[in-house]
Order: sequence, then structure tokens, then C-alpha cells
Amino acid sequence: MHYANLLNLTRRHPSAILLLVQLAGLLLYPLLETTPGGPVALGAFGVAVLVITTGMVERTPGHTWISACIALPAIVLLVLQSTMDMPRLVPWSAALEAVFYFYAAGSLIAYMMKDMRATADELFAAGATFTLLAWGFTHLFVLVQEWQPGSFAAAVDPQAPRTWTELMFLSFALLSSTGIGDVIPIKPLARGVSTLEMFAGVMYLAAVVSRLIGLTLLRR
Repeated sequence: MHYANLLNLTRRHPSAILLLVQLAGLLLYPLLETTPGGPVALGAFGVAVLVITTGMVERTPGHTWISACIALPAIVLLVLQSTMDMPRLVPWSAALEAVFYFYAAGSLIAYMMKDMRATADELFAAGATFTLLAWGFTHLFVLVQEWQPGSFAAAVDPQAPRTWTELMFLSFALLSSTGIGDVIPIKPLARGVSTLEMFAGVMYLAAVVSRLIGLTLLRR
């Protein structure tokens, strides 16, 4: 009975599942990325997130086949990186994952904007979309760093490449407009992408989140 209730809840609020998985990733990455088996575990987690997100797109105005066409080569590259230690594939997988997460975020925004009522799942989708945007820009930061080493600096070991956790922290700080933290974009391209993320965060809160809040209050 409890299993049936859980399954029914999952079907009614898939956005909540996606949001929980992504929030769990924020804790898993800093805990695992420096461990011996961390790359393999995080690669598997990345594959799981891509699969869950692809399934989520099916419920939106977005096209599942487009997200699948982007996700499948990204999954292949993640598996190769995790199992065969092929770091030269990092910029390619980062580019594909950035495109995938931005497409998924756009699909969820279309899902939230398609009618004039705010459902519980759409409220969860607002949080899931925010994390999708943050992950997408994080992958862009990884791509920029691979393309132009030294694009980002930090107080600890300024010349070293920034880890995924550091770039994710920067992404969330910029998207939420709460600051920039101790990771700073140095080179022009890195600053340009950072500026785009700040603009995207402000527009998302103003155009999407505020609309959902207004519809929720109107319904009540």
C-alpha cells in the first residue's frame, strides 16, 4: 500500500523527484570527487540524472527525442571518462551536457507557462528548473576552463583548475544573485558567461517564478 502511494506520488509530482535528485548531487559531488572511486560513482550519478531529466521532458512541451539525441552521446562520453580515464573528452561532454540541461530547463519553463493555473508539480518544477540552469552553466564553466585554462581563480591555490564543486558554487551564487563567493572569473570569456548567468537568473525570477507565485495567490 505504501509502495502504491509512493508510486502515485512520483507520477503526480515528477518534478519533485528531479529536484530531490539534483539537490542530492550538490552533497554527493563534494563528498566523492576526491575519493579513489569518486569519478566512477559521479559518472554513474550523472548518467542517472540525464535519464531522469529525459523522462521529465516527456511531460513537457519539449520533445523527448531531441533530449534523448543530446543525452545519449553525453552518456557515452561520461562512461568513457569514468571507466577508461580519457580526460580529453571532458570539453565535449561538458558542451553536450550544457546543451541538454538548457533544453530541459526551457522545456520545463514552457510547461510552467502553458496555462493560467499553478499546480503543485509546477511549483516543484520551478525549483527543478533553477537547478537545471545552474548545472547547465556549471558545464559551460567547465568547457570555458578546458578551453582557456586559468579562466577562474580562487583564494586557495589560485592557479589550479577549479573543481566541479567550486564551479557549481559559483554558478548557484551568480544565478541567485547572492554574490560571487571566493571563485572569481578572470578571463574575458569566463566573465562574459558569468554575466549571462546573472542576467538569466534575474529574468527567471522576474518572469517565471513571480508569475507562478501570482497565480498561486490568485487561486487562493
